[in-house]
Amino acid sequence: GPATGRAADAVKFAYAQLGKPYVWGATGPGSFDCSGLTGAAWKAAGVSLPRVSQDQWNAGQRISRADLQPGDLVFFYSDLHHVGIYIGDGKMIHAPRTGKNVEILPIDSMDGPFMGGTRP
Repeated sequence: GPATGRAADAVKFAYAQLGKPYVWGATGPGSFDCSGLTGAAWKAAGVSLPRVSQDQWNAGQRISRADLQPGDLVFFYSDLHHVGIYIGDGKMIHAPRTGKNVEILPIDSMDGPFMGGTRP
């Protein structure tokens, strides 16, 4: 179903960043890296997350793929170096990499394996 409460605020923030450039180390407002975007989205919802993706993984409740809800964080690659924010329907908003902009992407379209989700 639709995101509610703080998760809805985080998702709304993420949508508002679509099209902004990826810049490594950036946490907004004009550009973001992957964990900078997820951290800023949840900060807009009143929740403070650690800065880097691996620490964000350790900060939340683990969520299985089947139980993902909008607002959950989704992590990729065995070293958890990429994170996005789930928006429902198998899709996420993420800051991809240098040269690309914040976008919506199906989680199955990532070129690395989905490792799991967390709920801040």
